[in-house]
Amino acid sequence: MLDPQAQALIDLMKERGVTPTHLLTPAQARSTYRDRRTFTQPSPPDVAAVRDLAVPGPGGNIAVRSYRPMGSAADAVLPALVFFHGGGWVIGDLDTHDVLCRELCNGAGCAVLAVDYRMGPEHRFPAAIDDALTVTRWAFAQAKELHIDAARIAVGGDSAGGNIAAVVCLALRDEGGAGGAQPVFQLLIYPATDMHCTAASHRENGQGYVLTSDTLAYFQSHYLDAADRDDWRASPLRAKSHAGLPPALVLTAGYDPLRDEGRAYADKLSAAGTPTQYVCFSRQIHGFVPSGRLIDEANTAVRLCIDLLRGKLAS
Repeated sequence: MLDPQAQALIDLMKERGVTPTHLLTPAQARSTYRDRRTFTQPSPPDVAAVRDLAVPGPGGNIAVRSYRPMGSAADAVLPALVFFHGGGWVIGDLDTHDVLCRELCNGAGCAVLAVDYRMGPEHRFPAAIDDALTVTRWAFAQAKELHIDAARIAVGGDSAGGNIAAVVCLALRDEGGAGGAQPVFQLLIYPATDMHCTAASHRENGQGYVLTSDTLAYFQSHYLDAADRDDWRASPLRAKSHAGLPPALVLTAGYDPLRDEGRAYADKLSAAGTPTQYVCFSRQIHGFVPSGRLIDEANTAVRLCIDLLRGKLAS
């Protein structure tokens, strides 16, 4: 059955007449998504330091938010997570995922570099990928100045951000790493891995669970052209090889249209010899992980991510 707390959230959204994302303009959808966080997310925990940075990118400066965990000295060399927010490559920003980044930062004892990559429809595929790769390469190159350990950098993200993190790992493997280095771990939270959306979970969960087939089509139409769906940078499940990649955690939700393609990606990684753990929160909906104010299993999922991230980033 659907988790009663997730069902209560869905019911509340219906009672309040929340407009489905696909019926909003991108600007309206971004505002709604940003405002919703104060209702669903826990209070932001304190961290040692937060800095907003600007990284030169192919389309101008890329905003990056740097977090340092509580108890860490300013000059301590820390492991790091480069994090890409979710939101269908159309919505979401540094603020919508601020709490989650703080939780991962403190819990795993690592620095977090959250990336405000370009999004559609203003900047279509592969702009988001280009920005993500730029910032990841920059993190390796500027590790000394950032007081992070270039040998202990992970990448991660949720939904569209999970897609981006997976693609970053594939791209860096193919080009021989960022200055010879590659991430040591990939944290993939209900990632989108196949833009064709043909898995059974798209039919089973395409309506009624917040992320609908209509919303997925809306995001895709703003992000890429139909011809781009076969490109592995859009559909990492379709990459020619999944060998030689960083160890991964793939986390999915049972009532999520993306469930099966997340599982398929985990299976592809495992079959190629990439160490991979797969966990499905079978009673949950897409997007539940940041919603710890309302959904208890969200906090369980965050702790799971923290435990694995801390272990993989340990010296």
